[in-house]
Amino acid sequence: MVVCASHSPLMHGRSDVGQVFRAGLDRVREDVRRFGPELVVFFGPDHRRAFTDTVPAITVVESAHGYGDWGTVEEAYRVPSDHARSLATALMAARFDVAVANRLPLDHGFGQTATQLFGSLSAVPILPVVINCVARPLPGLARVADLGRAVDAHVRTIGCRVLYVASGGLSHAPPSLAPTVQTLSEEQRRRLIETGLAAAAERIAPDWDERFLRLLGTGDLDQLARMDDDDIEVAGNGAHEVRTWVAAAAAGGVPVPTVAYEPVPEWITGMAVASAHG
Repeated sequence: MVVCASHSPLMHGRSDVGQVFRAGLDRVREDVRRFGPELVVFFGPDHRRAFTDTVPAITVVESAHGYGDWGTVEEAYRVPSDHARSLATALMAARFDVAVANRLPLDHGFGQTATQLFGSLSAVPILPVVINCVARPLPGLARVADLGRAVDAHVRTIGCRVLYVASGGLSHAPPSLAPTVQTLSEEQRRRLIETGLAAAAERIAPDWDERFLRLLGTGDLDQLARMDDDDIEVAGNGAHEVRTWVAAAAAGGVPVPTVAYEPVPEWITGMAVASAHG
């Protein structure tokens, strides 16, 4: 099974908007409950919290906890460290140069969607894979698609019921992800986003979002893989997080149709959830 979902830190405390997205997420959460995953492989981004000066292209996480930003929880993830180590070894053998991290603080790019789907960070075994979506040079979409396929090839040897999750995107351009911004306190991040809210809301690109979702829904990863950084940047610096969606879709090996989509200016993001049973 594959689930891809947008996140936005501005969702916290704003239950009056985004009802289409929320309803879609509710439907997917029930599908996940019925599926009953034995292992969740979670592809997500980092927003220059865990990684600041040095940003690996791909990181397999052996142990992690919630960063606690924007109202997200700080509890420990239930990471199956033996599976994480074996995955990292398999990816290296498949010619992916991966970093391996312990005690990694994962921010809302993981914690928000994980909590929405499972209720807590420790409810199910989660194996986080961090993809660099913010610090150029970025791994290309073809590369992250190959990453997803390599992850699935290894997970199949484990022999468990696996759920692939991606969190990120779609179109958005938060000022806190500007290339000139690297290390900020949480208060500085909040002020920067809140003061630039109106300008950031104007960067939502529904046409771009819908084209991306259409290709994902038809399973046309080859066409998606031909998109370069400039093709993505037109939808905002935060749109680079769709790398996580491409990795999860490739891992699942099936088209991933849209469950719900709506632009939410209050969250400065084109919000979508997509899901498929493999």
